[in-house]
Amino acid sequence: MKHRSTREVVEDLRRGQRLIEVTDEVDPHLEIAEIQRRVYANGGPGLLFSNVRGCRFPMASNLFASLEQARYLFRDTLDAVRRLIEIKIDPSALAKRPMRYAGVPLTAMKMLPRHVRRGAVTANQCGLAELPQLKCWPDDGGAFVTLPQVLSADPLAPTNLMRVNLGMYRVQLSGNDYDPDSQVGLHYQIHRGIGVHHRAAMDRGEKLNVAITVGGSPAMSLAAVMPLPEGLTELTFAGALAGRRTRMIRGNHAPVYADADFAIVGTIDPTATMPEGPFGDHLGYYSLKHPFPFMRVEKVWHRNDAIWPFTVVGRPPQEDTTFGQLIHELTDPIIPSVIPGVKAVHAVDASGVHPLLLAIGSERYMPYLKTAEPQELLTQANAILGNGQLSLAKYLWITDDPNDDLTIHDVAGFLRHMLERVDWRRDLHFHTRTTIDTLDYSGTGLNQGSKVVIAARGPALRALPSEVPAELQLPDGYCDARVVMPGVLAIAAPKHETDTGRRQIEELAESLSHQETAKAFPLITICDDAEFAAANRNNWLWLTFTRSNPAIDIAGVDEFVVDKHWGCRGPLLIDARVKSHHAPPLIEDRETTAKVDARAGRGGALAAYL
Repeated sequence: MKHRSTREVVEDLRRGQRLIEVTDEVDPHLEIAEIQRRVYANGGPGLLFSNVRGCRFPMASNLFASLEQARYLFRDTLDAVRRLIEIKIDPSALAKRPMRYAGVPLTAMKMLPRHVRRGAVTANQCGLAELPQLKCWPDDGGAFVTLPQVLSADPLAPTNLMRVNLGMYRVQLSGNDYDPDSQVGLHYQIHRGIGVHHRAAMDRGEKLNVAITVGGSPAMSLAAVMPLPEGLTELTFAGALAGRRTRMIRGNHAPVYADADFAIVGTIDPTATMPEGPFGDHLGYYSLKHPFPFMRVEKVWHRNDAIWPFTVVGRPPQEDTTFGQLIHELTDPIIPSVIPGVKAVHAVDASGVHPLLLAIGSERYMPYLKTAEPQELLTQANAILGNGQLSLAKYLWITDDPNDDLTIHDVAGFLRHMLERVDWRRDLHFHTRTTIDTLDYSGTGLNQGSKVVIAARGPALRALPSEVPAELQLPDGYCDARVVMPGVLAIAAPKHETDTGRRQIEELAESLSHQETAKAFPLITICDDAEFAAANRNNWLWLTFTRSNPAIDIAGVDEFVVDKHWGCRGPLLIDARVKSHHAPPLIEDRETTAKVDARAGRGGALAAYL
């Protein structure tokens, strides 16, 4: 099914028995988001809310309910896109297997976007305040668009569709100081393509034309978040995945996606900002209020029978986890052609994606020396940290795999392999005072923090212990040591205080220095709640890598500095306690939780997933 609208997507899911329609009234203020979170967590289908309080438009969510459902939506085009990617990796494959790739030229033709004079999205106009006012978390600064397709024209070539940027940058519809009838906030972070257009407009002293579209083909939503290789634009990828050329309406505005359900059209003054946020984000915390660009809205359009698609983000897994799974499925084969020597990378969803990146590289430098010390892996690590959104990684763990024993998506197996081999005296490589993800508040300021590369290879150096040593002794205030996984210990520590936090960790390191059984654990996480950290691996991944800034929060037993290289002879300590500068975690509203509990008690198809 080659969908043109959200209505077609919804009806396709309904025919496939992959949809629940909720006909009784649902509140877009917190309740609808609480329902979405629960349904996704419990493996539920797509949702259509046809009776939204205070809004005349139906709303749909969980369209990407699972990887299997995402494949279902793109069932007519996914194989063609895979073949196209295979040809990009190895152009000679076309001559070797002409029958397999016979359809590639047709797919390539469908990739090119084209101009049109009008489209379904311009059928009707409405006011900005008439759009669904979705609020997902109690302390959100207002209503947000959570599945936007933000399109900006290149000021240097405003009619060139091959230079249009498409990205999914969150949009604040109301709240703060915005005029509810004419202004919306645009939150875009570092390493985002719209920033190039913003800079060009600023240099020219011009306003930047922007269009925000919502709905249409789900291919547009996926294209907006897809990390694409050089030479492949978002609109061309969307055309391939949608199975038809992406139609863009030309006019005295940014190009507008003609088949969208909604379009918000206007301009950005590149020199002006307004407070945007807070917003409950995908790391599991609020991103706080900061100055960001905003759009002056000139028109709001919608198609006949329009449906407003949305998603809800928060601590993983959420629906955007499915986006990540599909992206990995499509892009994993491309990695070796993009970064020479790198076989695979995996952004770990449970850690909030960007905080933790795993990579498998290769060692080809001077093989005759038979050294176990990482060499080419360090070159490859630098290439990874210089590549698009991979550059947002805060912790990069990289190893080689000469026997192809590792599976990059097996996080536990990968970390076990690393912890058996890592030598903390040589294998830690810090990047200090650098940029990190805008949404990550573990650093020293907005976009500011550090990174660490952990590169290890060669034969195993140790067996990983799996029991807390009976004779373990901890300093005052430390307690409740628990094994998270073989080789990893979580220890509860006193509450972090800015003036004493580092001294407390040094105290622990000194105590452990004299305990050989404790030193058998290569990695120790210092946290506020060891029971929570050890309850499951995802808890540990989340708190360890979202609550620590490597250059500040990594310490070690018997640590040293030689020629400005930091290392330790005993276990690595990561201080993952909550600090005063961290953003607050996302907590559901009790009243809303009780309301949805009551809805579950009423029975029906939806109740099974609540």
